[in-house]
Amino acid sequence: MRKAILSGLFIMGILFAAVSGRGQAASQLVAEVQAKLMQVADYEASGMMKTNVSFLKVPVSKIKLYYKKPDLLKIKSEKGVSFVPRGAVALNISGLLQQGKFDVLDAGKGKHAGREVQVVKLIPAEEDNPVLISVLHIDPREKLVMKARTTTRESGTYDMEFSYGKYSNYALPDKISFSFDAREYKLPKGITFDFDDGKGKKLSPKDKGKKKGNALITLDRYVINKGVEASVFK
Repeated sequence: MRKAILSGLFIMGILFAAVSGRGQAASQLVAEVQAKLMQVADYEASGMMKTNVSFLKVPVSKIKLYYKKPDLLKIKSEKGVSFVPRGAVALNISGLLQQGKFDVLDAGKGKHAGREVQVVKLIPAEEDNPVLISVLHIDPREKLVMKARTTTRESGTYDMEFSYGKYSNYALPDKISFSFDAREYKLPKGITFDFDDGKGKKLSPKDKGKKKGNALITLDRYVINKGVEASVFK
């Protein structure tokens, strides 16, 4: 009996050590991703955006994407249309990882676009955090987030995918695609878009759509750590 108990305790100890080790490895990987993102204090990026959102009748257009640490983010088009993902959750992984303390859970291995990825779950420690949970698919070799799903308290779930090129050393993507459930989309609370048609007209809640909204942003040039005025985000 004693041997059986000791054997059971030994096996439990091994399993606990294995699980604990996996958790520590996942936390270390997230910390390395954070360190890479922290290189960037601000940027201005140029590119194109294509939207498919029923309540944002916006064609393909040239855009400027602005970011300032820790979580300011704004998109402006050449035609005067602008929108802001409030809290910078929708597009800004750096802002997401700086939104207070969170627990990191190892969710196993996976594949994305032919790459081996580590899947981790981030659960905020604060009860009032606008984010409920985020699931990140991370390339462990390059320390890049390839895919993310963020579920918010008030604005549904956002799915994002990232492609990288010449700015990968800064963890800045060349391409961002994201989608969300427009039925869960709330104006103006939560993580919303402040939409302006160039004539000062704002959207009303009745204008929101009832389908899946998505957008594709392709960026070809970044100006990094050269300063972005705070007035850009007003």
